[in-house]
Amino acid sequence: MSSAAPATVSAPATVSAPTPASAARPASGRETGADVLVVGAGLAGLHVATRLARQGHDVLLVDRRTTLAGAIRTTGIFVRKTLDDFPLPERHLGPPIRRMLLYPPSLSRPVALVSDRDEFRVGDMAGLYDTSAAVAAEAGVRLALGTRYAGRHGGTYHLIGREGPYRVRARYVVGADGAGSSVARDLGLDRNRHLLVGAEEVFPVAPNGEPPTFHCVLDPRVAPGYLAWAVNDGEHAHVGVAGYADRFPDGLRRAMERFSAHAPGLDGVRRPDTVERRGGPIPVGGVLRRIGCADGLLVGDAAGAVSPLTAGGLDPCLRLSDLAAQVLDDALRSGAPDALTHYSGASLRSSFRGRLALRTGLAHIRTPAATTAAFTLLRTPPGRAAAARILFGDRSFPGQPVPEPSLATG
Repeated sequence: MSSAAPATVSAPATVSAPTPASAARPASGRETGADVLVVGAGLAGLHVATRLARQGHDVLLVDRRTTLAGAIRTTGIFVRKTLDDFPLPERHLGPPIRRMLLYPPSLSRPVALVSDRDEFRVGDMAGLYDTSAAVAAEAGVRLALGTRYAGRHGGTYHLIGREGPYRVRARYVVGADGAGSSVARDLGLDRNRHLLVGAEEVFPVAPNGEPPTFHCVLDPRVAPGYLAWAVNDGEHAHVGVAGYADRFPDGLRRAMERFSAHAPGLDGVRRPDTVERRGGPIPVGGVLRRIGCADGLLVGDAAGAVSPLTAGGLDPCLRLSDLAAQVLDDALRSGAPDALTHYSGASLRSSFRGRLALRTGLAHIRTPAATTAAFTLLRTPPGRAAAARILFGDRSFPGQPVPEPSLATG
């Protein structure tokens, strides 16, 4: 599930990202250079690349996908603090959601939490990626899609593009390549060990007369150690489950099938024959301690920048990318050999001690009876207030000031 009003930057809706052949072919056919090589063109990679390019640096951004609209892994839920602080394009956001229902395993007597503010909006991630890629290209980022990171050898980074392998000599590398980051491995940085796995189905819906609602089901038989969800904003439904991979009784796929067959909030909704399917690992161990070294740094899921409790990663990825861009800009301008030492996850982890403890508690709830008992407390005024603070709270991550934005509006 993934804080000063910034200036906004607009990009023409018709602009498309450059192709690998036209944007990033090495001049020699075998080797090229860059100030910064960014591996992974999710929101974290796109954001840090665009900010650096706007600061005058030569940035090469690569992604193994041939289109950023494919193989989407995030559910695309943006929280209010992200919407307040980052100028996301309005045309790629669904209706605001103020209502959340929390269900026990029986699905009876859900706890309703209703905010007087717009708390969530679900993004059209394909549209957001394409628009952000267009903004990046306009800023001067060299974007190479269909290009796989093949490792670091000596002082060069090896890539395999549509036209074959080539090498990149970069002053710094940014790992924005997901929870199992290869860049983290090559730089000798920390790697995610505490992971959930999730699956989701997305399909269009017609309004059913109900207000946009976020339905969450806590049932360790369906989502061991986490939760199952059904978001119906009147335009799209997002139905998913996540949990610890080794605890699903008969696997993630079967859990997804069982839940989607009776997910709350979809009464009277006609499910199309074809739905979009998403899935992947979710790091929930908190931001990693060693996320930077003399040669580069990590952002997004690669850095563990995901809320340990809610598993929200979109807000942390943007905020940590801002910090990364600031640190890299200073390093590139100063040339100091230790310029990246200030980029550390150790201090950031301290603000998440409470959520890490709650993550541990949630992981230990293994039976429906224990979950049902927890709802006895959740239905009390203090329990409801605590849930509202967690789900509707103003706290953000990692708490850095928000510099000039790089996302487009429209």
